Amino acid sequence: MASCSEESATATGEEQTETLASEKREARLRKFRELHFKRNEARKLNHQEVVEEDKRLKLPANWEAKKARLEWELAEDQKKKDCADRGEEYDRVKLLEITADDAERWERKKKKKNPDTGFAGYAEAQFRQYQRLTKQIRPDLETYERQREESGEDFYPTSNSLIHGTHVPTKEGIDRMVEDVEKQIEKRAKYSRRRAYNDDADIDYINERNAKFNKKAERFYGKYTAEIKQNLERGTAV
Repeated sequence: MASCSEESATATGEEQTETLASEKREARLRKFRELHFKRNEARKLNHQEVVEEDKRLKLPANWEAKKARLEWELAEDQKKKDCADRGEEYDRVKLLEITADDAERWERKKKKKNPDTGFAGYAEAQFRQYQRLTKQIRPDLETYERQREESGEDFYPTSNSLIHGTHVPTKEGIDRMVEDVEKQIEKRAKYSRRRAYNDDADIDYINERNAKFNKKAERFYGKYTAEIKQNLERGTAV
């Protein structure tokens, strides 16, 4: 009897030992699987971040600002349409949404901007006109898709494409061009008005065209030639 009890106790102890070892092994395997899963998740997230960063680096430097500007313009256009549908005035509705602090900040910012100095050169005038015209451009995705479907492969022309003279502008595009040309003519008429004649000014020209040229030269080079001009008038020039 004693030997049987000892054998059963020994067997029970061995079973408990094996059970504990099996539980520890299962716990280690479970921990290992969790770590393996976390490593795969981290690798996947890291790859996604690398891909997104590569996309951001390939974009233009000011892409975020352009994207925010386009989104704001689209939102503004949508607000204007909503106000028009409700029969409300958009400028009045927009002013009601502006706080006093924002209005004061915008007013200070507006005062800091340099005013338009007028005509300073044909290159600067042309650049200002280019900036004004490009700001008026609004993307029309529906027209873009329709033209791409109509043009087919010629939408992306190559050296063998013959598409010259096939484009027909829309009536809306012609109206916009006519309106812009009329605005340019009206603005040009204001700047080309005849200036008042000053009787006390020195006469250093032979006709009106020469007078305009002298004024332009004086504006650009007057501060450099002032001393030479004074010496010539006094007769002390070397």
